[in-house]
Amino acid sequence: MSSTTAQPDSSGDPAIAAILRDFPVSAGAFIVTLYGDVVAPRGGELWMGNIIEACAAVGIGESRVRTAVSRLVSGGQLVGFKEGRRSYYRLSPEAEREFQRAARLIYAPPRADPLRGWHMVVLPVGEDRDALLSRLTALRFGLARPHLAIRPDRGEPLPPLGTPHFRATTEDDLTALAAQAWDLPGLQDDMARFVSGFSAVRADSAAALGLRLLLVHAFRRIALRDPALPLGMLPEGWPAPQARSLFARLYLALSPAADQAVTNGFVDRNGPLVPDQARMARRIADLAEA
Repeated sequence: MSSTTAQPDSSGDPAIAAILRDFPVSAGAFIVTLYGDVVAPRGGELWMGNIIEACAAVGIGESRVRTAVSRLVSGGQLVGFKEGRRSYYRLSPEAEREFQRAARLIYAPPRADPLRGWHMVVLPVGEDRDALLSRLTALRFGLARPHLAIRPDRGEPLPPLGTPHFRATTEDDLTALAAQAWDLPGLQDDMARFVSGFSAVRADSAAALGLRLLLVHAFRRIALRDPALPLGMLPEGWPAPQARSLFARLYLALSPAADQAVTNGFVDRNGPLVPDQARMARRIADLAEA
């Protein structure tokens, strides 16, 4: 077994073990999912004991959790606090902004705005190129040419990119260019695997919180990579609508028991986590539209 990836635990919930066989998780990435789904809309801070408990439900041991949290602190995503013998970790302001952007892609239905054109960024030559490309990839740009990154423009605001970028329109067919910019067959396979792997999940499982976190974890990887291309540029049988519909249905079905588990046991320095009711209601309303 990898030292960084959770594997099925025969002593745990069988539904979770079945999911982990097809969707293994690393400690750091799963903690990011935990904060995005549970903690961010409830004040952004969580006791270390709760992080350990949530990770244990998917087979991630305490030592790996502590190592992963330390790395998230070093990377500027979490900030730690001590109160007595307890440690608490909250999202950094920058991480909170990133989580809000990601939440719009994960929980809200895709924008139906018409294609306005394309965002284009010319990548520099030199050591700054890799850092910029990593940032652009996180924003769902694709590398169409060795020094040209592109993304559909549907009117969504972009954060500062740290480099000049251009908006372009064209009457030409960019299907071939898009096929070079994104691994569409790979993303299509991941969507189909998500639908196949989660279709058997039962909403009445006793492990609702762990299952919902795994659901978000697997779908997050899809949603944050989907470039939202026009339909004519996508491979035949593109399964994004089925994947989103399944995600929304299971999330809504698992949420009553999952949210109750959070209410019953998750705390920050002030006591039980307090949800932002407006933010939570908006999330549920967005999912109900899927």
